[in-house]
Amino acid sequence: MKKYLETDVLIVGRGMVGATTAIALARAGFNSIIIDQVKPSDQNIKTYDGRASAIASASKKMLEQLDIWDRLGENYTPIFDIRVSDQSSKHFLHYERHVLDSKPLGFMVENRHFRYAVNNELESLEPITPISNVKIETIRRNNEGVFAALTNQQTIKSTLIVGADGRQSQVRTDASIALTRFDYKQTGIVLTVEHEHDHNNIAHEHFYSGGPFAILPMKNESGKNIRSSIVWIDKTEQILKILKLPDKQFNSILNQKFGDFLGRIIVVSSKWTYPLSFQFADKCIDERLVLVGDASHGLHPIAGQGFNMGLRDVAALVEVITNNARLGLDIGGFATLREYETWRRFDNTSMLFFTDTLNRLFSNNILPLKVIRQLGLSITNNLGPLKKYLMLYAMGEVGDLPKLLKGQSL
Repeated sequence: MKKYLETDVLIVGRGMVGATTAIALARAGFNSIIIDQVKPSDQNIKTYDGRASAIASASKKMLEQLDIWDRLGENYTPIFDIRVSDQSSKHFLHYERHVLDSKPLGFMVENRHFRYAVNNELESLEPITPISNVKIETIRRNNEGVFAALTNQQTIKSTLIVGADGRQSQVRTDASIALTRFDYKQTGIVLTVEHEHDHNNIAHEHFYSGGPFAILPMKNESGKNIRSSIVWIDKTEQILKILKLPDKQFNSILNQKFGDFLGRIIVVSSKWTYPLSFQFADKCIDERLVLVGDASHGLHPIAGQGFNMGLRDVAALVEVITNNARLGLDIGGFATLREYETWRRFDNTSMLFFTDTLNRLFSNNILPLKVIRQLGLSITNNLGPLKKYLMLYAMGEVGDLPKLLKGQSL
């Protein structure tokens, strides 16, 4: 009888990024054990998470390569155009798909649908051993490997441990990796509405002094384009006041923010709230340990890039591991992990500070900044090459991309 459950990689966290990590590793020929304290069936229910994610075009290529995208069926909505406006200005920015040969700029997917798809694919792959409803009690790492004792009395031995366990990462905390963090003093309300008119696959982001208000295109159960996901961000104290209002008053304020361009709107979901903060791990590797997704970096949702950055982490990590394994090198060794950190550090740092700067620039009423952002919107909208570059950047098509994000196999 074996003393340990042995595997190549132990993944902690079976969220969207963690599950994708396991699938990508399996496709590359590695065994993994993935653990989570929540059962997959609980993650898939509608009330677990009301958010929807914007999937960049490069991320879609990766998900197609991993056979995850097909499992979504028709549960996604393409984004054809994006319109950005400032509450205090007539200037706007319009990203149009015809600039890029009419390709969609991205795709909206409800998190519950993605979880269902990724969990189904994960369960079908023999190299992956999922263990649910457990936590880690202790982690020991040394030259021989990683030894993780679980609350179900099992012990796992692996070559590498991947922390995909979110902003409150136990793996990061256990490794004493420092965290740069601050509170934006903003909270986001997420809900879904239906409207009279077709949204024509256009996403809208309106900037107000308290924070952005995003209208993201979705489909209803009949496949009609009359449903949208709302991400309503404001100062936390203001959001708390709004949430205490009777439905009639809440809906009145919502209608004022939304406008009447899509006709009458009705709320068709619960309301979820998420406090917003900036956080960045001082490093994303340690001895036989690597962090991916929110365990490594927590972005402001102003640009809708959080999940895409997690997928970029996964694509880079699996490519580095695969290449080093082919050379006979230790996949959990510092040389391998430093290569991953070097590849991802600049991209993650750039996106963190880009979203932070964007939020600070637009979420205020300071006159000089109002002038700067109005000029910025106008110049960007009228300067074709700059607008095209920013569109490609948002689509994940810029930079030193891993193979998976190009739709290539490893």
